[in-house]
Amino acid sequence: MARIAVAATAPFGADVLERLVERHEIAVLLTRPDAPAGRGRRVAAPPAKLVAERLGIPVLQPERPAAGLELGAPTVVVCAYGLLVPEPLLAERAWLNVHPSLLPRWRGAAPVERAIMAGDDETGVTIHETVAELDAGPVVAQEAFPIGPEADAGAVYERSAEVAARLLDGVLAEPEPRFAPQAGEPTYAEKIRSADRQLDLDRPAEELVRIVRALSPHIGARSVLEGRPLTVWRARVGETGAFEPLEVQPDGGRRMTAEAWRRGLR
Repeated sequence: MARIAVAATAPFGADVLERLVERHEIAVLLTRPDAPAGRGRRVAAPPAKLVAERLGIPVLQPERPAAGLELGAPTVVVCAYGLLVPEPLLAERAWLNVHPSLLPRWRGAAPVERAIMAGDDETGVTIHETVAELDAGPVVAQEAFPIGPEADAGAVYERSAEVAARLLDGVLAEPEPRFAPQAGEPTYAEKIRSADRQLDLDRPAEELVRIVRALSPHIGARSVLEGRPLTVWRARVGETGAFEPLEVQPDGGRRMTAEAWRRGLR
């Protein structure tokens, strides 16, 4: 068992935090400040903070982390934190970043989503040193796993959290972990924007299904079907090779099967 701090904000980071607390002593959670979220834009706590408060872990929420921040541990595990850690603060202790891809492929904000959209057969988890350049630090542990043909981003993030916690156990147990430079040309996973969510129904059905899988269950792909705007949460390539929505959510409504939605239209 190691004494560590964790820097995390998003649901993936919250999942990893919850797994780490079962096997290590967590001194503090470093997370982003509470912020407006959802349709009502009400101020809400980050997912990782909710986990920390439930587990009795102290929480720090600086708008900009700076040198001299007291974190109470010699090592910080960073996972979906979302804020820049300045170099003077990095120099004060060991910082290990958890990234859900096989670096240097898919550096950046949306590695799982971009891997599924691109049709990658596999992804994985990389543990590397946090450095100033985005996801560019030397690697201390990495493990690959397949992306199933029907796996959505939620399933891949869950598998990534399991792998990350196990890899960190090994790294944190090493008195002097060995790091190696990343090998190969990097690719970049840009943040998902509104245009990425739009389903162009003139595109091949396989491509559209990958977009739906990549954006489920946390973002949602957007389309207009039967003249109605809606979010598509599950889809498949039909027997005729056409794009076939399976689960949808009309604007202002609840999620339902596409069959139930069409019955409602009639």
